[in-house]
Amino acid sequence: MQNTVTPTHCPYCALQCGMNLTPAPDGSVEVSERTDFPVNRGALCGKGRTAPAVLARDVRLTSPLVRGGDGTLVPASWDEALDRIAAGLRRTRAAYGPDAVGVFGGGGLTNEKAYSLGKFARVVLGTSQIDYNGRFCMSSAAAAGIRAFGLDRGLPFPLEDIPEAGCVILVGSNPAETMPPSLRYFTELRENGGTLIVVDPRRTRTAEQADLHLAPRPGTDLALALGLLHLVIAEGRVDEGYVAGRTTGWEEARAAAMAHWPEYVERITGVPVPLLRETVRLFCEPESAMVLTARGPEQQSKGTDTVGAWINLCLATGRPGRPRSGYGCLTGQGNGQGGREHGQKADQLPGYRKLDDPAARAHVAGVWGVDPDSLPGPGRSAYELLDALGTDIRSLLLMASNPVVSAPRAAHVEERIRSLDFLAVCDVVLSETAALADVVLPVTQWAEETGTTTNLEGRVLLRRRAVTPPEGVRSDLEVLGELAARLGVEKGFPADPEEVFEELRRASAGGPADYSGITYRRLAEENGVFWPCPAGPPAPDEGDTVVLDAPPPPAVLAGQAPGVHPGTPRLFLDRFATADGRARFVPVSHRAIAEEPDEEYPLLLTTGRVVAQYQSGAQTRRVAELNAAAPGPFVELHPRVAARLGAAEGDPVAVVSRRGRAVAPARITGAIRPDTVFMPFHWPGEGRANTLTNPALDPTSRMPEFKACAVRLETVRP
Repeated sequence: MQNTVTPTHCPYCALQCGMNLTPAPDGSVEVSERTDFPVNRGALCGKGRTAPAVLARDVRLTSPLVRGGDGTLVPASWDEALDRIAAGLRRTRAAYGPDAVGVFGGGGLTNEKAYSLGKFARVVLGTSQIDYNGRFCMSSAAAAGIRAFGLDRGLPFPLEDIPEAGCVILVGSNPAETMPPSLRYFTELRENGGTLIVVDPRRTRTAEQADLHLAPRPGTDLALALGLLHLVIAEGRVDEGYVAGRTTGWEEARAAAMAHWPEYVERITGVPVPLLRETVRLFCEPESAMVLTARGPEQQSKGTDTVGAWINLCLATGRPGRPRSGYGCLTGQGNGQGGREHGQKADQLPGYRKLDDPAARAHVAGVWGVDPDSLPGPGRSAYELLDALGTDIRSLLLMASNPVVSAPRAAHVEERIRSLDFLAVCDVVLSETAALADVVLPVTQWAEETGTTTNLEGRVLLRRRAVTPPEGVRSDLEVLGELAARLGVEKGFPADPEEVFEELRRASAGGPADYSGITYRRLAEENGVFWPCPAGPPAPDEGDTVVLDAPPPPAVLAGQAPGVHPGTPRLFLDRFATADGRARFVPVSHRAIAEEPDEEYPLLLTTGRVVAQYQSGAQTRRVAELNAAAPGPFVELHPRVAARLGAAEGDPVAVVSRRGRAVAPARITGAIRPDTVFMPFHWPGEGRANTLTNPALDPTSRMPEFKACAVRLETVRP
């Protein structure tokens, strides 16, 4: 190992916090503060501090594994493992056609890996059946953002703008636990005299720090946003000049909102009318204000419309495209933003181009050196792809995802995975999904490789290799290159990440997510660059905004070399990324969740995360310090519900939905609504929360309804 300090970034959430890594003589890796990175300014949560624990040889995979004759996974050589994968994929294609082979990626893959995986699926396998677990993250916010603004970038402004706002409404987000270093922005907001309003059915650690907490019934965020917009209109708080000058579609959206009067919204949401009025006052009185959403409103079968309703509220009050104001989404996964921009999503090509756009196909095919007509069309979304396993899709190549734990209706998904003819998994650890594979490949992880990610602000970052991977471990890029060669494509899949990034730059050029002006050298020197960043200098007299295919950049930053585009920290200041430059109101109306409670299932289940674990827990559950803080699942329920059930703190409780049954200890608290129970989703086994969740899909984003389903509780007797 090199005995030097390497500046890099955390492998977990979308903050991508800066950190320094130093290999120690005993083979361990020390983490220290990196105060020069502006997002976290040296602060790290427990997950970041303990991230090197997963680098240990006794924790991670170090040899390929293949399914032996006795049905167990046994060590194998790389050649044997790769040959088996190539043979399995080739056999399926020959028997059933290219779309019988599926590819499933992850929001933790670097931009280079996501790009190469999408290219591999479409060029080598010829399959349309590729998607990734980021579909479960912020696809509804992405769809709503594109519909309203013409562009999806999680935050259209840097995090540093948040403390300067007069008011922030945080909807369905708990950053105190999901991304703790970001909480300082909201603390500074309040220290500066701004107001924090939190919308969440639970009184979370974040809600405890808010000036105002609204606790709506799960699945009613759409009605809540419409009720607030109704009051904005009724109280004469609409910014008429902004609406007339910068938007279209207002009259239709206005009419839809006026059908949601306050008392009606109170009956739906449970939020009292006086709190609705106070929210409107706090949001409208300051010169600047923001709405930030996360998984709460997004992981619904109406998530796109729900986010759209919050965007309408922002537009009516003149917030988007103004300093320290607007709408943004707090992305969850480490590279959730970049992961969907460069081709591993079912309907997209690199640069956030649409797969069904002939011009986009021609451009990317030209970079790839293939006929545009050879590229398959859009495929199934993530859950639909998983649901088709073993029937339409007979073989699957899976990278950096653990759907046995993370997918909705997880027992069914596990059954579908078990029914495959062939499954190959590339991962760092033997996840619950990898344990079902025919071949498992041990691949490098964050500190063992170089690559780029894109954080929740749209800031493209360089993760640097800090340690040498164990012998027997290869990168995902090497894997794709080796498999491509075995499947008859000798060139086009280099193992060098910078070489891949150079091709990605060309493929993204002119697209909505234009990275063509970004280089590894710039990322190292500038601490990241915000996209869009086209090659060449800013155009004269154009503001800090973006328009599709010809993104006008901001003014040159101080110290920036002439002739080089500085990147775009703030979008939409002059115009939106639509044909006419105006944002679009989209009329939406409240509708029920897909599965309302009834006599048999009288309660609502909502799910989420805890501070010491991350996503499916495949890595964090292998860290002793994190397990000590969060050792297992639990069921959070209100004291009145516990009393009716006869359950005491710590008693095992069964949560039952129409899809299955999960058992976990009771955690009794007045911080949750009495009609709602909560479970974290990090664990497999009998406490697997996603055994219960509903795969009902949003018609636009294809996001499953993780956040609300009908359940009942049962006591569990010894």
